[in-house]
Amino acid sequence: MKNLSRRDFLNQAARGAALVGLTGCLRTSVKPAMDAPHGVRRPNILFIMSDDHAAHALSCYGSRINSTPNLDRLAREGALFQNCFVTNSICAPSRACILTGKYSHLNGQMTNRETFDGSQQTFPKLLRKAGYQTAMVGKWHLKSSPTGFDYWNVLPGQGRYHNPDMIEMGEKKKLEGYTTDLITDRAIQFLETIRDRDRPFCLMVHHKAPHRRWEPDEKHARLYDNVHIPEPDTFDDDYSNRASPASRTTMTIEKHLSKRDVKGTPPDGLPPRARKSWYYQRYIKDYLRCVASVDDNTGRLLDYLKEAGLEEDTVVVYTSDQGFFLGDHGWYDKRFMYEHSLRMPLLLRYPGTVRPGTVKDEMVLNVDFGPTFLALAGVAVPADMQGRSLKPVLEERTPEDWRKSMYYHYYEYPAVHSVRRHYGLRTMRYKLIRYYYWGDEWELFDLEKDPDELNNVYADPAYADVLKSLKAELEEKRRALGDDTLDTGIVSHPDFAAAYSVDIERSPLGYALTSKHTGIALKKTTKPCRKRVTFRCRLKSGKRGRRRNGLIAFGPDASPDTLVKAGVYIASSQYVLLHGRFGGREEDVLRKRVKFDKQKTFDVAVHVDLQRRTVTLEVDGTTLEGSLKASWNEINYYGYFLSNTTTDFSTIRVEGA
Repeated sequence: MKNLSRRDFLNQAARGAALVGLTGCLRTSVKPAMDAPHGVRRPNILFIMSDDHAAHALSCYGSRINSTPNLDRLAREGALFQNCFVTNSICAPSRACILTGKYSHLNGQMTNRETFDGSQQTFPKLLRKAGYQTAMVGKWHLKSSPTGFDYWNVLPGQGRYHNPDMIEMGEKKKLEGYTTDLITDRAIQFLETIRDRDRPFCLMVHHKAPHRRWEPDEKHARLYDNVHIPEPDTFDDDYSNRASPASRTTMTIEKHLSKRDVKGTPPDGLPPRARKSWYYQRYIKDYLRCVASVDDNTGRLLDYLKEAGLEEDTVVVYTSDQGFFLGDHGWYDKRFMYEHSLRMPLLLRYPGTVRPGTVKDEMVLNVDFGPTFLALAGVAVPADMQGRSLKPVLEERTPEDWRKSMYYHYYEYPAVHSVRRHYGLRTMRYKLIRYYYWGDEWELFDLEKDPDELNNVYADPAYADVLKSLKAELEEKRRALGDDTLDTGIVSHPDFAAAYSVDIERSPLGYALTSKHTGIALKKTTKPCRKRVTFRCRLKSGKRGRRRNGLIAFGPDASPDTLVKAGVYIASSQYVLLHGRFGGREEDVLRKRVKFDKQKTFDVAVHVDLQRRTVTLEVDGTTLEGSLKASWNEINYYGYFLSNTTTDFSTIRVEGA
């Protein structure tokens, strides 16, 4: 279907016989399981959620870089929440938290890797049982098919910005047009031609935009062409006086945006700082162009509700699945518990209940959304939902025991962007973060004095009493929420100085190593290697899932973020040389595709010349050479690296050290 204007789409839909037929097919045969509770107003619910839309890219939140007039309209006509936070800042986990009203450790969606368990309780299922017609249109991103919906039409996986596939009630269809427009088209189609007018509805409209790789539509493609977007105050953050994860992430504007992200390469001869600015301008303009389309399409939905006579009886919510770094601290993406990633926009309009222009300072969380929708619909909130209903807050009767702090836990590491696993506590003034995986580091920020989170005062004696109190509250909250998921990843083995996320057994070849994600086992050199050294071993990988691999790892310390890895990606028939941190496409990777017997045992040698700054991988006589791009100049650790597989390695022979 080609892109249509809203009016053309509705006119065509109204007179299209095919759509009339579709209406009959898709009207659910499920009838209300219960009547509305006596005296309870049962509003329609329109829940609009974008992906990675930072609060500081909405003008109603004070954006310095863009204007969002339709979202501002929603804020003017309803409530704007100043302190809405995500409990796990990454796409699929946030969506699961919203659906279930439970934290990641209980709903099972701790990272983007898991498949969401659709059999569990969700707020759409409870609304449907109570007589609501439920629908989901747009980005789902939970791998399993949607459950609890009378109608669904979703993007597979991340989906594409242009001419996407969409899966409608299990049937995949190829569409023509821009995805943000198409999602809105189908949301209006549900309201106009599929909706049962005898029942209240809950319609979830989830946009792909403005998720990476930030591909704008034709209408907005030239927006900001002649505008210089201001750089954030922390753009040149050097990460001093912070825990080490801040300086070891792979999501910097300067080093980790790809040519595909910015749709080109910078002019030759640009000095490093100017090159960084060039990347930022390319990134942020496309991001904001995608936001502009989301804003336009939000306006389309608001206009439809008004024209269809649904405005007064519909709760409209706009949010994003988490925050996002817009060059703040020199980054893009999210994941960290730092403010720009943690904070979510939340706008809610409910005529007759929410006073227009209301600004709410209460601390609210993404796990509160489901309980809120249930309470507004007059449906009892299950006791096992961990969020709280915002209904009394909306009605300006906030309970005295409303939360004064929130709990956060991020799990997806090792993975893309190399953000260490961490958990923490945020109060209205302080933030305490613990990075516990493959090390133990803490950060404490005084948000009143240091809103940009540049000064870690964890070791400052002046904060000793505050720290003691916050640590006690953090552990109390972790226990109260039932979070017992603090796996440090550290493995104890007599043969290795450092081992992480790996099972180690003896084998005829030497060692059999198994890792479900990414595992490392390292030995210490007898003395620092500062000139030339060669590491030799034999390896054979057994199949686990779709991956078979084995690499030699080495570096100055036992931190996985500093290592160079070289070896064989057996499943994809490649010899590879990887510099530094984890993260797939974010890594500096050299590859050579080679035909070989995947069942064989490989002879691998890695020659390192620290004076010439070269690394040469040799596998069965074939070589792959690259520059040593790591900044360190000595090797103190060496060993094995593998990902999602079981691999047999011989003992590594060290020559020339």
